[in-house]
Amino acid sequence: MNEIALLIAATLSAGTVLAIAGLGLLINERAGIVNLGAEGMMLVAAIAGFAVAVRTGSDGLAFMAGMGAGAVLALVFGWLVIWLNTNQYATGLALSLFGTGFSAFVGAPFTQEKLGDRFKFEIPGLVDIPLLGPALFKQHPMVYGAMLLAVALAWFLYRTRAGLVLRAVGESPESAHALGYPVRRIRLLAVVVGGALCGLAGAYLSVIYTPLWVEGMVSGRGWIALALTTFATWRPARVLLGAYLFGGVTMLQFHLQSEGVDIPSQFLTMLPYVATIVVLVLISRNPTWIKMNMPASLGKPFTPGG
Repeated sequence: MNEIALLIAATLSAGTVLAIAGLGLLINERAGIVNLGAEGMMLVAAIAGFAVAVRTGSDGLAFMAGMGAGAVLALVFGWLVIWLNTNQYATGLALSLFGTGFSAFVGAPFTQEKLGDRFKFEIPGLVDIPLLGPALFKQHPMVYGAMLLAVALAWFLYRTRAGLVLRAVGESPESAHALGYPVRRIRLLAVVVGGALCGLAGAYLSVIYTPLWVEGMVSGRGWIALALTTFATWRPARVLLGAYLFGGVTMLQFHLQSEGVDIPSQFLTMLPYVATIVVLVLISRNPTWIKMNMPASLGKPFTPGG
């Protein structure tokens, strides 16, 4: 029973990284922008957050540094693809490669650094509930924050005027422009907010989830978060559920290893990525369904008056 509680708790923690990044990318794509640079942004944010945490001892400042790093990189990406009309896919890949190399260079002095003892969070009273208590009520506040973020984003997209405008920009930027909305500024704001959330995910990974800095430590989570948006058909609640699904698969490999399952560790390490490929293959078998849910202008440039 205790092992099940630990597995559920680890799944929620692992899924939080994917959920926050996935929700950030969802905001991008709802505005019609595809950002393939999530991996690079998360890596730069991870080292920025870790470095600040080491120097200041403040997790709050570390999260702010990670969000700032992600937002700055997203701002550069947005300026290139929205104002200069560079190819979104090529620019995103370039950002990912830049982030990988830059984080490795900047992070070299921090590979031997360690953070102090992490504060243990728990909700008094609820934590004593059998099974559910240790599984659900001993989590870092960011875990609950990711859940609230999904709810807030769903409300924003489907219950507010601003959310309707964002979705309109993603569906038909020409129509939104004709109605007087500043399409490029809306898209840039969506890209920066999405980048800040990817940065928050990277900082959470290095400051709370691990907590340490290792070159390339994001280990494909940015790509999985990107796949989550398609898996979730661009809906926040499904992004959250998908993040926990992939988080569970990630934790399953460690659980199987601890149980002494006689499977090469390399095959177990492959599980999250194999699961991602399988899910995308299954989804791609119904392109009509994807097309019905995908923002119509996704990946397409827009030039006012063009």
